Amino acid sequence: MPNFSEQIMVRIGLVIVIGVIVISMAVAMYTYTQYQTNFIIVKAGEPVIVGPVEYMITFDGTHKGNEKTIPTNTFVKIKISAKNISDEKTRISRGQFYLIDEKQQKHQPVYGEFSTEDLLDLWLDPNKSATLTTQFDIPYDEQKQYNIIIRPSKQQSSVDAALICITNC
Repeated sequence: MPNFSEQIMVRIGLVIVIGVIVISMAVAMYTYTQYQTNFIIVKAGEPVIVGPVEYMITFDGTHKGNEKTIPTNTFVKIKISAKNISDEKTRISRGQFYLIDEKQQKHQPVYGEFSTEDLLDLWLDPNKSATLTTQFDIPYDEQKQYNIIIRPSKQQSSVDAALICITNC
């Protein structure tokens, strides 16, 4: 049978173990909330800030491509107005944009040099703006709702993301 001092040591050890578990859970919850994506929901034509860039996305119609790039379905084109609101140069690329269809499927943009504004990769200087376009190859139905998601680039290190309704909002 353990004596009184051994019982106290066991209880202190138990309290320390429980304290370590509680503290590690608190640190894990804090870290989780710091890196949780913050979705900002807007409609086409409304400004939204993702990282150091203020965007305004609008639906710019559909098209059937050009002689070099022909879609499997239909190209849905968006116009992107972007302004760097920070004091540092920042990167904007087509990989930050996704179209979400009515089945909640994610589609990546297609680069095809359809115009001088077609977005591939751009470094935007501080307090400068650019107007760009990109398109998505999808089975388009004008009765359906389509959304654009903008995610920050890794260089922008932001937890904000935008969800923009572009049709039938």
